[in-house]
Amino acid sequence: MIGQEFETLLADARDGNEAAFARLWRDLNPALLRYLALGEQAPEEVAAETWLVVVKGLRTFTGDEMAWRAWVFTTARRRAIDAARKRARESRFARRGTTWVAPVVPDCAEEVEQLLTTAEAIALVRRLPPLQAEVVLLRVVAELSVEEVAGLVGRSPGAVRVAGHRGLKTLAAMVGGTGVTQRTFRTLREVT
Repeated sequence: MIGQEFETLLADARDGNEAAFARLWRDLNPALLRYLALGEQAPEEVAAETWLVVVKGLRTFTGDEMAWRAWVFTTARRRAIDAARKRARESRFARRGTTWVAPVVPDCAEEVEQLLTTAEAIALVRRLPPLQAEVVLLRVVAELSVEEVAGLVGRSPGAVRVAGHRGLKTLAAMVGGTGVTQRTFRTLREVT
């Protein structure tokens, strides 16, 4: 979190100051990538699309730093949903030139390699049901409030609290009940 400098950085970024925008980006992008890693693939692409939308809407954004974080993560979630829909449509058929052909089955070795390069903390969170995983990442990694997460995922604050509690309880069970601590979540925040 940036803190007291946020208002000044935002104003400077709106005026075209690249260094100010870079500071805003450096503060939020690592958490954004960890959140987007929950999806099937290409978190960097979805993050890039998110930042394009953010840059275009920068002048119209109003609010404090928490509203900023919520806005960026809401934008990212929408881009991720769009990307998943597009992948689903494209997975049915692939286009080679002007001919549509059945998709190629992925190589098992490539899938294993991708799994081995995935951070252990993210892999654990991915094993949660989708809502629980999303709530845990938005609350812990993005540091959004219960109300902000509720608005983002379209659920009540009570449902977000329950999903978060169940997700953390499930994570605790996955690691034997003793490994899910603040240290684990600090690691989750640090993994890119």
